[in-house]
Amino acid sequence: MNLILDKIFAHTTKFIALGVLLIVAWIFTELFQQSLVSIQSSGFDFVTQTKWAPNLEKFGALPAIYGSVVSTFLAMVLAVPVAIGVAIFLSELAPAKLKSPVGVSIELLAAIPSVIYGMWGLFYFVPIIRDIVGGVGISMLSAGIVLSIMILPFMAAVTRDAMNTTPDILKESAYALGGTKWDVIKDVVMPYAKAGIIGSFILALGRAIGETMAVTFVMGNVHKISLDLTQPATSIPVTLANEFNEADTGIYYSSLFELSLLLLVISFTIISIAKFYFLRRKRLGA
Repeated sequence: MNLILDKIFAHTTKFIALGVLLIVAWIFTELFQQSLVSIQSSGFDFVTQTKWAPNLEKFGALPAIYGSVVSTFLAMVLAVPVAIGVAIFLSELAPAKLKSPVGVSIELLAAIPSVIYGMWGLFYFVPIIRDIVGGVGISMLSAGIVLSIMILPFMAAVTRDAMNTTPDILKESAYALGGTKWDVIKDVVMPYAKAGIIGSFILALGRAIGETMAVTFVMGNVHKISLDLTQPATSIPVTLANEFNEADTGIYYSSLFELSLLLLVISFTIISIAKFYFLRRKRLGA
């Protein structure tokens, strides 16, 4: 009887795992089919052109791609060191009375809907950015900072949990050998929790690059590439959120689907490269 149950369980888990892959393939196929009109009309020029003018039936995705990549990169640069610092404090340095309330607060921040971050960013944070760095406030910089604040609690909570898995005997042994608190964190806790920390970064990266509502409030929807981060810009999710209901022609509709396809491909590519790179580094280190 137990053998039969084991086989049923094994086949069920295999079916579920394959089902996830089939869903991803289904999504990709559907997006590709809906994008065919745009692909046949524009070809590779869709990715390289900068002009987005639906009234002229000219669609260039490069500004949206640029905005997605730059805002995500900015958010990760700002959030990663802070998240690591928060996780180290909660797991190794915080007094026992602070660990629980601060940890719960971090987890609650991670559960706040992104639309709340967007509204807060638009009405309270954008004016601060405008007064400090100039411009209109709604910009790539504002989007990157709001994104970093949004992914920070999630990244910090997962990193803290990874650090908490470090066995006490390893840390006690390091202290017995004369190691300082910094030595233990740097040479014991961080290497032991490396896989979990990297996993939190990759998950946060995936959420940041595909984030829609928080960025839509504070980024604007200007299809223009600018090195000035204080200027309004756009990203793929922002374009989709603002313009999908306005698509009144077949080529316009198909172009938005091609943007969705590009977002899927870019997200999958970046996360895959990050994952396999760090896994390779981990194997080489082992």
